[in-house]
Amino acid sequence: MEDPRCCGTGTCIINEDGQCWCGQTWDGERMCFAPPPGAAPEPPTEPDDPDA
Repeated sequence: MEDPRCCGTGTCIINEDGQCWCGQTWDGERMCFAPPPGAAPEPPTEPDDPDA
């Protein structure tokens, strides 16, 4: 049986947490590379200081 969360390649292997071997995660509507809801956001990066 094909998983309805498959991205269309036919090669998705999705675990209980909705994570595929390719790095995508089920967000409740579609597979995407965005972090799952509730994940801690990445800290903002500071621009390089040209005077440093």
